Amino acid sequence: MSHTQRLVCLAVLSLAACAATDTTSGPAAGSFELQMEREVDGQRYHYLLEVPGAAERPDDGWPLLVFLHGAGERGEDLSRVGIHGPVGLVGEVPELGACLLAAPQCPGGGWWQTGALTALVDELLTRPDVDPDRVYLTGLSMGGYGTWNLLAASPERFAAAVPICGGGQTGRLWPEWPNDFELDELLRAKDVPIRVFHGEADELIPAEESRVLVDALREVGTDVELTIYPGVGHDSWTQTYAEPDLYTWMFAQSR
Repeated sequence: MSHTQRLVCLAVLSLAACAATDTTSGPAAGSFELQMEREVDGQRYHYLLEVPGAAERPDDGWPLLVFLHGAGERGEDLSRVGIHGPVGLVGEVPELGACLLAAPQCPGGGWWQTGALTALVDELLTRPDVDPDRVYLTGLSMGGYGTWNLLAASPERFAAAVPICGGGQTGRLWPEWPNDFELDELLRAKDVPIRVFHGEADELIPAEESRVLVDALREVGTDVELTIYPGVGHDSWTQTYAEPDLYTWMFAQSR
């Protein structure tokens, strides 16, 4: 697929996500806090923060899950971060109701910036109700790239990571976006358990983009697993986030 075709596919996916938006859906009223004041290197991130209500807080604090959305959910409408992924599953997955769930929104036309994300995680870690040894990271598509990049930059912050249909070097597919890290830099995350998911028939971001990173991590003994869904295209996140064992595994990890 040519560079132009990939950009067209990305635009189509963004439009499809817009068309699928239900203005009555999204986080349940009152269950999320709205934070709007994180700005680093000129990029401001609004974000939703789910705080458990009825569940009893653990002595060490709540686990924290950071979710990075895909390109179709960029912009200024914060409700869009719940179109795909964990934010819309809080009422369905018990583990998500017993953790802090942070979902920032990337500005329209932008790309996840590692420095701003790192600052956001550090801000969240100042909360007295966060367990710093149980911080998890996941993202899909553009957010999959963001997950790999943040993991390479700050592996010591995370107990586990779940990148979905992403990759490590944006320049391999989209030369206009900078490469945030070299492959050797990712090896600093060799001690972080990682579960990677991708669709076999993904034409926008080929599964090879995940395989390259997984193979490098396996060479240094990382606890990393790659799941390739046969016949599945770019949307491998729906199936991934519906996997009940995913949350059991993830929240069992600790630094």
